[in-house]
Amino acid sequence: MTPASLSPRARRDWLAATRWIEKDNPTAALGLRNSIRQAAERIGRHPDVGRLRPEVTVKSYRFLPLTGFPYVIVYDPRRTPPLIARILHGARDLSDARL
Repeated sequence: MTPASLSPRARRDWLAATRWIEKDNPTAALGLRNSIRQAAERIGRHPDVGRLRPEVTVKSYRFLPLTGFPYVIVYDPRRTPPLIARILHGARDLSDARL
């Protein structure tokens, strides 16, 4: 199965998060990169793995917390391959995120 792909916005989110973490902990930044890659592979194999959040968006996006990091992957499981729309910090008000 093909891993989920990243939208341009998700790529910017990923880059911003890894650069921010890399300032203090390059090893953790590498771990974040690997965790996102693994999540993309998991989403590609199991598109419905994340949960729907109708209180956040009426779109059919699913939300998958990133293991070991305070980030949430927001993706569209209807696409082939699934499309990761955003990678957001979990402390952020998700209803305020532009999805």
